[in-house]
Amino acid sequence: MIPPGLRRGFESLLNPIVDRLIRGKASPNLLTTLGTLVAIGSGVAFGFGTVRLGGALLLLSGVFDMLDGKVARGGGRMSPFGAFYDSTLDRIAETGLFLGIAIYFLRGGLQENVVTIGVSVAILALSFGLIVSYTRARAEGLGLECKVGVFQRAERILGLGAPTMFFAAGPDGLLLLGIVGVLALLSVITVVQRVSHVRKATIPVTRVEPVGEVSHREPAFADNLREGSGGE
Repeated sequence: MIPPGLRRGFESLLNPIVDRLIRGKASPNLLTTLGTLVAIGSGVAFGFGTVRLGGALLLLSGVFDMLDGKVARGGGRMSPFGAFYDSTLDRIAETGLFLGIAIYFLRGGLQENVVTIGVSVAILALSFGLIVSYTRARAEGLGLECKVGVFQRAERILGLGAPTMFFAAGPDGLLLLGIVGVLALLSVITVVQRVSHVRKATIPVTRVEPVGEVSHREPAFADNLREGSGGE
């Protein structure tokens, strides 16, 4: 949902920083760790009611999220562990963030009659945000590309961080509640899109066999299904 021109413009601003980090042999995993700590700090700030600080820290964590990948690629330091580590810490960061928002709602950020709704929405936003990432990882484990969907991690960071940095939680916390509700809804839509995408990609093509000839050929994706049949 982020316009490509805006994304490219921001990336061009980061290029001098990336070049310096590569020359300094900065560790992409260290950048990933720092970004996660900043994101958790954002959750702590939300939990203590300093919403603008929480929004600013969340946006800063997004910068780290871009830097670690660029430094890894540009410095030739990509590795399977690095990809695993980055993905794992992203999930930890999101958990800390939405936990902080839920605590904010419980500590008086919302009027009492909507606290239950607020906490439930925060849990939904967290849960489906994690499922968005899981669907891609699971599909790629089956040998399928699955980057489709209207709402991914970058959109979640920008969509939550920018409004709260400028406008805090809004009157009676309703702005923050509305943002988290939209995040939850768009994450649900993205999950549906990805499930539909994988379903279409894995439907075997029906072929008419010549009379008297029986085919024992399995669908092309069957080997992937056997390899990825663990109980996640």
